[in-house]
Amino acid sequence: MAVGFRDYYEVLGVPRGAGDEEIRSAYRKLAREYHPDVNKDPGAEDRFKEVSEAYEVLRDPEKREKYERLGANWKAGEDVSGASGFGGGFGRGNGQGFGGDGQGFGDGGGFSDFFESFFGGRQGGSSRGFEGFSMRGGDQEATLEVTLEEAARGGKRKFSLADGRDFEVQIPPGVRDGQKIRLAGQGGEGASGGPAGDLYLRVRIKRDPRFRREGDDLVVEVSVAPWEAALGATVPVPTLHGSAKVKVPAGSSSGRRLRLRGEGMPGPGGRKGDLYARVRIVVPKQLEKRERELFEELAAVSRFDPRRGR
Repeated sequence: MAVGFRDYYEVLGVPRGAGDEEIRSAYRKLAREYHPDVNKDPGAEDRFKEVSEAYEVLRDPEKREKYERLGANWKAGEDVSGASGFGGGFGRGNGQGFGGDGQGFGDGGGFSDFFESFFGGRQGGSSRGFEGFSMRGGDQEATLEVTLEEAARGGKRKFSLADGRDFEVQIPPGVRDGQKIRLAGQGGEGASGGPAGDLYLRVRIKRDPRFRREGDDLVVEVSVAPWEAALGATVPVPTLHGSAKVKVPAGSSSGRRLRLRGEGMPGPGGRKGDLYARVRIVVPKQLEKRERELFEELAAVSRFDPRRGR
């Protein structure tokens, strides 16, 4: 490399084998940091020029290939009169930009079009060539905690951010844990009159001790007595909207799932999932005298072995 020349990959902080997206992402970050309208520190504009030049070369397959072959001398084979490449300097309102034909990073239109498409900015008519660029504000993210019932029914919900801003957001029915809700234009403020970024609310559904969610279905445990499981019974089970009755068939064992159709979470197209009541046989911790006698009588006459089946 020539004396005083910094490797373009080093300038952007990417490895030599970096892909287009990695190079683009690195440039976007550095350009926002060192843009003259944002960063007033001494040397920021020179750093911005350096970053922009590195990106302009590495994003172009032909220029990148020549640069990787020739290094700092990659421009030696080009017309250095200013007709192409970066021979004409950076440009300060004279239309020359990095090249002399207005196609580089000057006021002739090349960089302004590029910057506008890349950042969503605009070009202003300033003598410096970069003043007047607007930059979109950064996106922000916050957490919105909701109950399982709120996630199921959806609807409007008011909430406040730590910075004191109040919002009302529409929660879609059946929203999932981790899903994001976008509030356009409610993020960080733009620079130089640029538009604000967006605010993304990441939904966190509070744990409900009654239900376990499986996609659009819900699972709830229902406790039954040994004789209910053996003889069959109709027992109440909790639902998102109150309670319902479920029939426990005779001879049910622990773990059996009983379906209540349409009592789950809303799904795509308005279809609702199901609620599954999972049977859990519960034995009394202490038996009354008569209960013990009946269990002893059952044990004496029954030939059922739960470890082998009948």
